[in-house]
Amino acid sequence: MCGILAVLGCSDDSQAKRVRVLELSRRLKHRGPDWSGLHQHGDCYLAHQRLAIVDPASGDQPLFNEDKTVAVTVNGEIYNHEELRKQLPNHKFRTGSDCDVIAHLYEEHGENFVDMLDGIFSFVLLDTRDNSFIVARDAIGVTSLYIGWGLDGSVWISSEMKGLNDDCEHFECFPPGHLYSSRERAFRRWYNPPWFSEAIPSAPYDPLALRHAFEKAVIKRLMTDVPFGVLLSGGLDSSLVASITSRYLATTKAAEQWGSKLHSFCVGLEGSPDLKAAKEVADYLGTVHHEFHFTVQDGIDAIEDVIYHIETYDVTTIRASTPMFLMSRKIKSLGVKWVISGEGSDEIFGGYLYFHKAPNKEEFHQETCRKIKALHQYDCLRANKSTFAWGLEARVPFLDKEFINVAMNIDPEWKMIKRDEGRIEKWVLRRAFDDEEKPYLPKHILYRQKEQFSDGVGYSWIDGLKEHAAKHVTDKMMLNAGNIFPHNTPTTKEAYYYRMIFERFFPQNSAVLTVPGGASVACSTAKAVEWDASWSKNLDPSGRAALGVHMSAYDDKANSASKAAEFEKIIPMESSHVGVTIQG
Repeated sequence: MCGILAVLGCSDDSQAKRVRVLELSRRLKHRGPDWSGLHQHGDCYLAHQRLAIVDPASGDQPLFNEDKTVAVTVNGEIYNHEELRKQLPNHKFRTGSDCDVIAHLYEEHGENFVDMLDGIFSFVLLDTRDNSFIVARDAIGVTSLYIGWGLDGSVWISSEMKGLNDDCEHFECFPPGHLYSSRERAFRRWYNPPWFSEAIPSAPYDPLALRHAFEKAVIKRLMTDVPFGVLLSGGLDSSLVASITSRYLATTKAAEQWGSKLHSFCVGLEGSPDLKAAKEVADYLGTVHHEFHFTVQDGIDAIEDVIYHIETYDVTTIRASTPMFLMSRKIKSLGVKWVISGEGSDEIFGGYLYFHKAPNKEEFHQETCRKIKALHQYDCLRANKSTFAWGLEARVPFLDKEFINVAMNIDPEWKMIKRDEGRIEKWVLRRAFDDEEKPYLPKHILYRQKEQFSDGVGYSWIDGLKEHAAKHVTDKMMLNAGNIFPHNTPTTKEAYYYRMIFERFFPQNSAVLTVPGGASVACSTAKAVEWDASWSKNLDPSGRAALGVHMSAYDDKANSASKAAEFEKIIPMESSHVGVTIQG
């Protein structure tokens, strides 16, 4: 993995231009502290900052074909690179890097090879024989990527917005699952799975097929030549990732190098729900557990750095990115270079608490499709940038292409939350790993209620952010919000506060347009707000905004007995299918 920057067709091959590209590339140095490089061919520049994970000794970039006529700079992990090498018997590889296959696949298949790659990636490939180039981004947008255009006709590519925002007339997010070809001067979608049309699938639920698909997704991500660990919040998703990793680690090449003892990491305020649950899971799995505490003030002090690194003013993303940003610094200090994490499950299975109000299976499925398509603007952006701010990579098995195909082909009737049958959110995933003979997790963890990351680290975190913002944004300022910020006008003081900081770092209009907007409750899309009339009066991204669903809903914080009673009406405690521990 690394940070990449490319300037293509800039009509300037001067030393001054080379110095400028190097200067901009250094803005991405946090992403790749292990090595940096710059390849120039005429007026095209390929720069990178490398985080060495596979073949750290010889995998420096750019990567080339045999005669160096094709050059590639890439940020990614290609999990099936060994299989792809076998399909290229007549090619000689210069390194052991998993990304070395890209240039050779291009030689064999032209621009139509991207779907052969199983992994996460953003890359720029330059064919010096005709000075053409292609740019591609992975299916879901796990890796971050931006594209910009200069007044001189140049095309700019950068892993982060800060690498190009000062030099481009216009720039935008590079769309996930797409390829840009200089020959066509246009984007085209290379990722076209069946679920993308949002047609309602009808395949029956097969718990073992779902289990095996996810185990495969986790295992393939254990490809490494450096130390790693797992992010463990104690919720369902991260706990399953940790359980599978722990179960199969001893059989992998990684264990031969680094041992079979898994390290797990958790962050939270003192006494937060996540810390307690994560410790219990870690003890159950026997991991070497590392627990990091932060205070509300620690988080507030980091807000400006967080917004600079994650490059958004979205409230949900900033709330959740801050503890992850703080934790990533601690993890990197221990010598760990990458972590495996649980992002993506809630989008695929309808795990957010507002899905309790989905009116039918059609609406349920279409909302999951919308959520997956938007992941690159939210959870993927958070997971990628808040970790890479400290040179730490995050891998996300729930967003494996094959696993998504299996999970999104299930008849959504099975995913629906059904109170009378004891089905809580993500029931199909929980049931798939409910193994009586060889349990993956304790029952009450397997059926723990969903906590959004920014909630699970401690409820006072969000309340503290709101109080801090109120000290910096006055009522008078809010009256003029629509005039100051006509696009995605902030409707709360917290949103206004983040927007001011963002525009100080990224003042361009193009930067403002890279951030999505619209009404949301408990992380819903704007469309799903229509599911409950009361939600339009309580537009907050916290899971607690799902009134009548979350145990700590905003309208009932004082009476814990009332909360428990309300929750039990929605998810019956006596059920042959589930066991639930109420998180107080």
